[in-house]
Amino acid sequence: MSDIYDLAILGGGPAGITAAIYASRARLNTIWIDKNFAPGGQITATYEVDNYPGMPGISGMDLGEAFGEHARKLGLEPQREKILSLENISGEVKTIRTKKHEYQAKTLILAFGAEHRKLDIPGEDDLGGLGVSYCATCDGAFYKDRTAVVVGGGNVAAEDAVFLSGLCEKVYLVHRRDALRADKAIQEKVFACENIEMVWDSVPLEILGQEEVTGLKIRNVKTEEERELKADGVFIAVGIVPSTALVKDQLKLDENGYICAGEDGVTSAPGVFAAGDIRTKALRQIVTAVSDGANAVASAQKYLWRTDNGNH
Repeated sequence: MSDIYDLAILGGGPAGITAAIYASRARLNTIWIDKNFAPGGQITATYEVDNYPGMPGISGMDLGEAFGEHARKLGLEPQREKILSLENISGEVKTIRTKKHEYQAKTLILAFGAEHRKLDIPGEDDLGGLGVSYCATCDGAFYKDRTAVVVGGGNVAAEDAVFLSGLCEKVYLVHRRDALRADKAIQEKVFACENIEMVWDSVPLEILGQEEVTGLKIRNVKTEEERELKADGVFIAVGIVPSTALVKDQLKLDENGYICAGEDGVTSAPGVFAAGDIRTKALRQIVTAVSDGANAVASAQKYLWRTDNGNH
């Protein structure tokens, strides 16, 4: 490819799509690349989104499609390719290699997102969106007056259990050790909730159900005893894995592997910006990803103006 683009947007979740919309409106010469066929990233796996303003109850697939359609109306669609490598990203012109092509751009917006760490047990994928969730604040309202299981022992798991205890009739908190890793203040909240039952020294074996979740099969790591917890929902909170493999040796990352970048998206490499779940931030939601996409384009424009790399 002989063209040198003003901007390359990498990723097709809410952050990447919003960046595409803003880049199109800014009339930047843009290449947009996403390996997934359906627009929306992680949200396409969400059965129902109930916290995006103005669209209560929309399915994740429909919301992703609406986002993608907005970008299409402005004339921008992603190249459906898997990126194999990013080269010279600290240089004036950055190189993106895919299986079929090589692209060059003056600025990059990295919007690869992050993935919830999975349990990798039977039933997890089959019942995704049918009772298996990785976000209690997103999906907890669907389990009002029902029974839920939270798997994990850190701050997120403990906070999820407390949050769900205000909605659910009963909450099981399953942890593989005999003490939580969560901060003491959060632990105190957990132990103060009468409808939270701690299930210590236990690991999940299988998420049960056909059309929807009916329970979780667990094993006690000390006694080897196996049993089933009856539940309507299983909330998995065992960590998040940022999709930073392509840049882990080229950008400054935090201790958890996220790209160090503030709300402006500015990273340790000139002309490279991070947006969405891939960057260091307190809250990872659709609304914050959308904001990141807009901010990253604004930062890319400033960079282009400052370096006289375009007539914008």
